[in-house]
Formats: sequence, C-alpha cells, structure tokens
Amino acid sequence: MATTIKTRRALAKVGVITGLVIGGLFAGLPVVWLLSTSFKSNGDVFQNPPKLITKNFSFDAYREILGNGAQVRYFVNSYIVAFAVTILTLLVAVLAGFAFSRFTFPFQKTINAVIISVQAVPPITLVIPYFGLVVALGLYNTYSGLILTHMVFTLPYAIIMITAYLNTVPRELDESVKVDGGTSWTALWRILVPISVPGLIAVGIYTFMISWNEYLFALTLTRTDDMRTVPIGIQLLMGQHSYEWNQMMAMSVLGSIPVLLLFLVFLLLLFILPFFGKIDPAEDVVGRTQESL
Repeated sequence: MATTIKTRRALAKVGVITGLVIGGLFAGLPVVWLLSTSFKSNGDVFQNPPKLITKNFSFDAYREILGNGAQVRYFVNSYIVAFAVTILTLLVAVLAGFAFSRFTFPFQKTINAVIISVQAVPPITLVIPYFGLVVALGLYNTYSGLILTHMVFTLPYAIIMITAYLNTVPRELDESVKVDGGTSWTALWRILVPISVPGLIAVGIYTFMISWNEYLFALTLTRTDDMRTVPIGIQLLMGQHSYEWNQMMAMSVLGSIPVLLLFLVFLLLLFILPFFGKIDPAEDVVGRTQESL
C-alpha cells in the first residue's frame, strides 16, 4: 500500500514536471526564435532548413533601428505616453478606489456597475466615436489625445483592482489616524497608499503594458512619424514589396525590454526584498504616522 502511494506521488510529480517543461518550451521557443531572427540578415530568415544561429550573426538590425532617428522617436513617444498614462491612472484610481472602499455616496452602485461594464466594450467599436471626439477637441496627433484615450481603457481595471485591495486593509488603521487627530486625506496618503504599494505596483505594470502595446488607437489618432509609437513603428517595417523581418524582430526585442525591467522591479520589491526584511510594513507605517501626528 505504501509503495503504491509513493508510486502515485512519483508519477504525479513526473507529470507536473513534464507539463511545466512542455509549457515552458511552448512559451519560450517563440521568444528564442525572436532573438535569433533579430541577429540574422534578412536573407537568412527564410533559410531552409532553418537554423537558430547562422554564420552571418550580426547586430546590423539593431544598428539600423538605433541609428534611425525616426525609429528612436517611436520609443521616446511610447515612453512618454505609457509613463504618463500609468502615473495618471494610478493617481485617479487611488482616489476613486479610496472613495468606493471607505465612503458611501449616492449612485455608488450604479457608478460601480458602469465602470465594470466599460470593460466589456470591445475597443474597436469605439474607434470612430473617439476619432471624432479627439478631432473636435483639437487633440488629434497629440500626446494628450493618446494619453486620455488610453486612460479610458486602463482606468476601469485599475479602479476595480485598487478598490478590492483597499477593502482588504483593516478600517482600524484609518480610525487610528483619526483618533490621533488626522483626517481621511492623511489616512489615505500616509497609511493606505504605503501599505498598498504591492497592489499599486501590480496595477501600474499592467497599465504600462496596456499603454505600451496599444496599437489600434495609436494608429488612428496619430498622423505624423514624430507622434507614432513602437507598435506602429514595427508595422511600418512591413513594406509593399518586402518585409524587414530582422529589424521587426530587433524592434520587438527592444520594445520588450521596458516591460521586462518593470517585471524585474516588481519581483524585487514584492518577493526578494520582503524576504530579507524584518519589519512588518503595516506596523512600521502606522508607527511613523502616529509619531508625525
């Protein structure tokens, strides 16, 4: 009997490991091939049989991308829009989440239902209305037009997630601030926000990814190359008669670096540093706040 149980556990362990390996290969091989293609010449991309590493290994595709001012501008535009969207989304979502979590006001459930329902609307159905609105407001081909449009799609998710996160924070922390003479504003910025940093980081990374990778509205609401973003820049490498596959892959690799760095920062702040920490963040925040009051 004991042997049978051990055998089943061993088989289950082998099955789990096999599944993880297959899943890892399924997810990792396209990335490996992406990297490989970015170091090939355009002629070697369609080599038969295909090779992961060729004799003509070079950084020419990266030199072409980084040496082209227009393509570098795509990255600058993406950084400006994505960071602005992330900061503004977090700011508005924190205030809205605090209101939904800690207060009761008229039409609260209705407003909450509207915010949730926005998530169900396919973005493509809003392209023409938003195009007309942005043009009417004089925001066509501007950073403001892109930022405000991206926020329409990032804010609902951010508000929902931050509200849910704040609901898990005990109300006693707010009350302890008020007992010491503080206000709701003090409780928000000195207690709730510091404690909610892990949730804010997760929402911020998701928001940045949505804005960084957004293609449809970036294409529709911009006209000139000096306002295009990275996804549009990759698409523009597809010519009428030829595709610059190696440059497309190189630009995709460069476009993936910011998201990868944000993920590493997220990993560092949420898992690595707390593992070595000895102070409970909540107790530390409350203690410092009470001292300052």
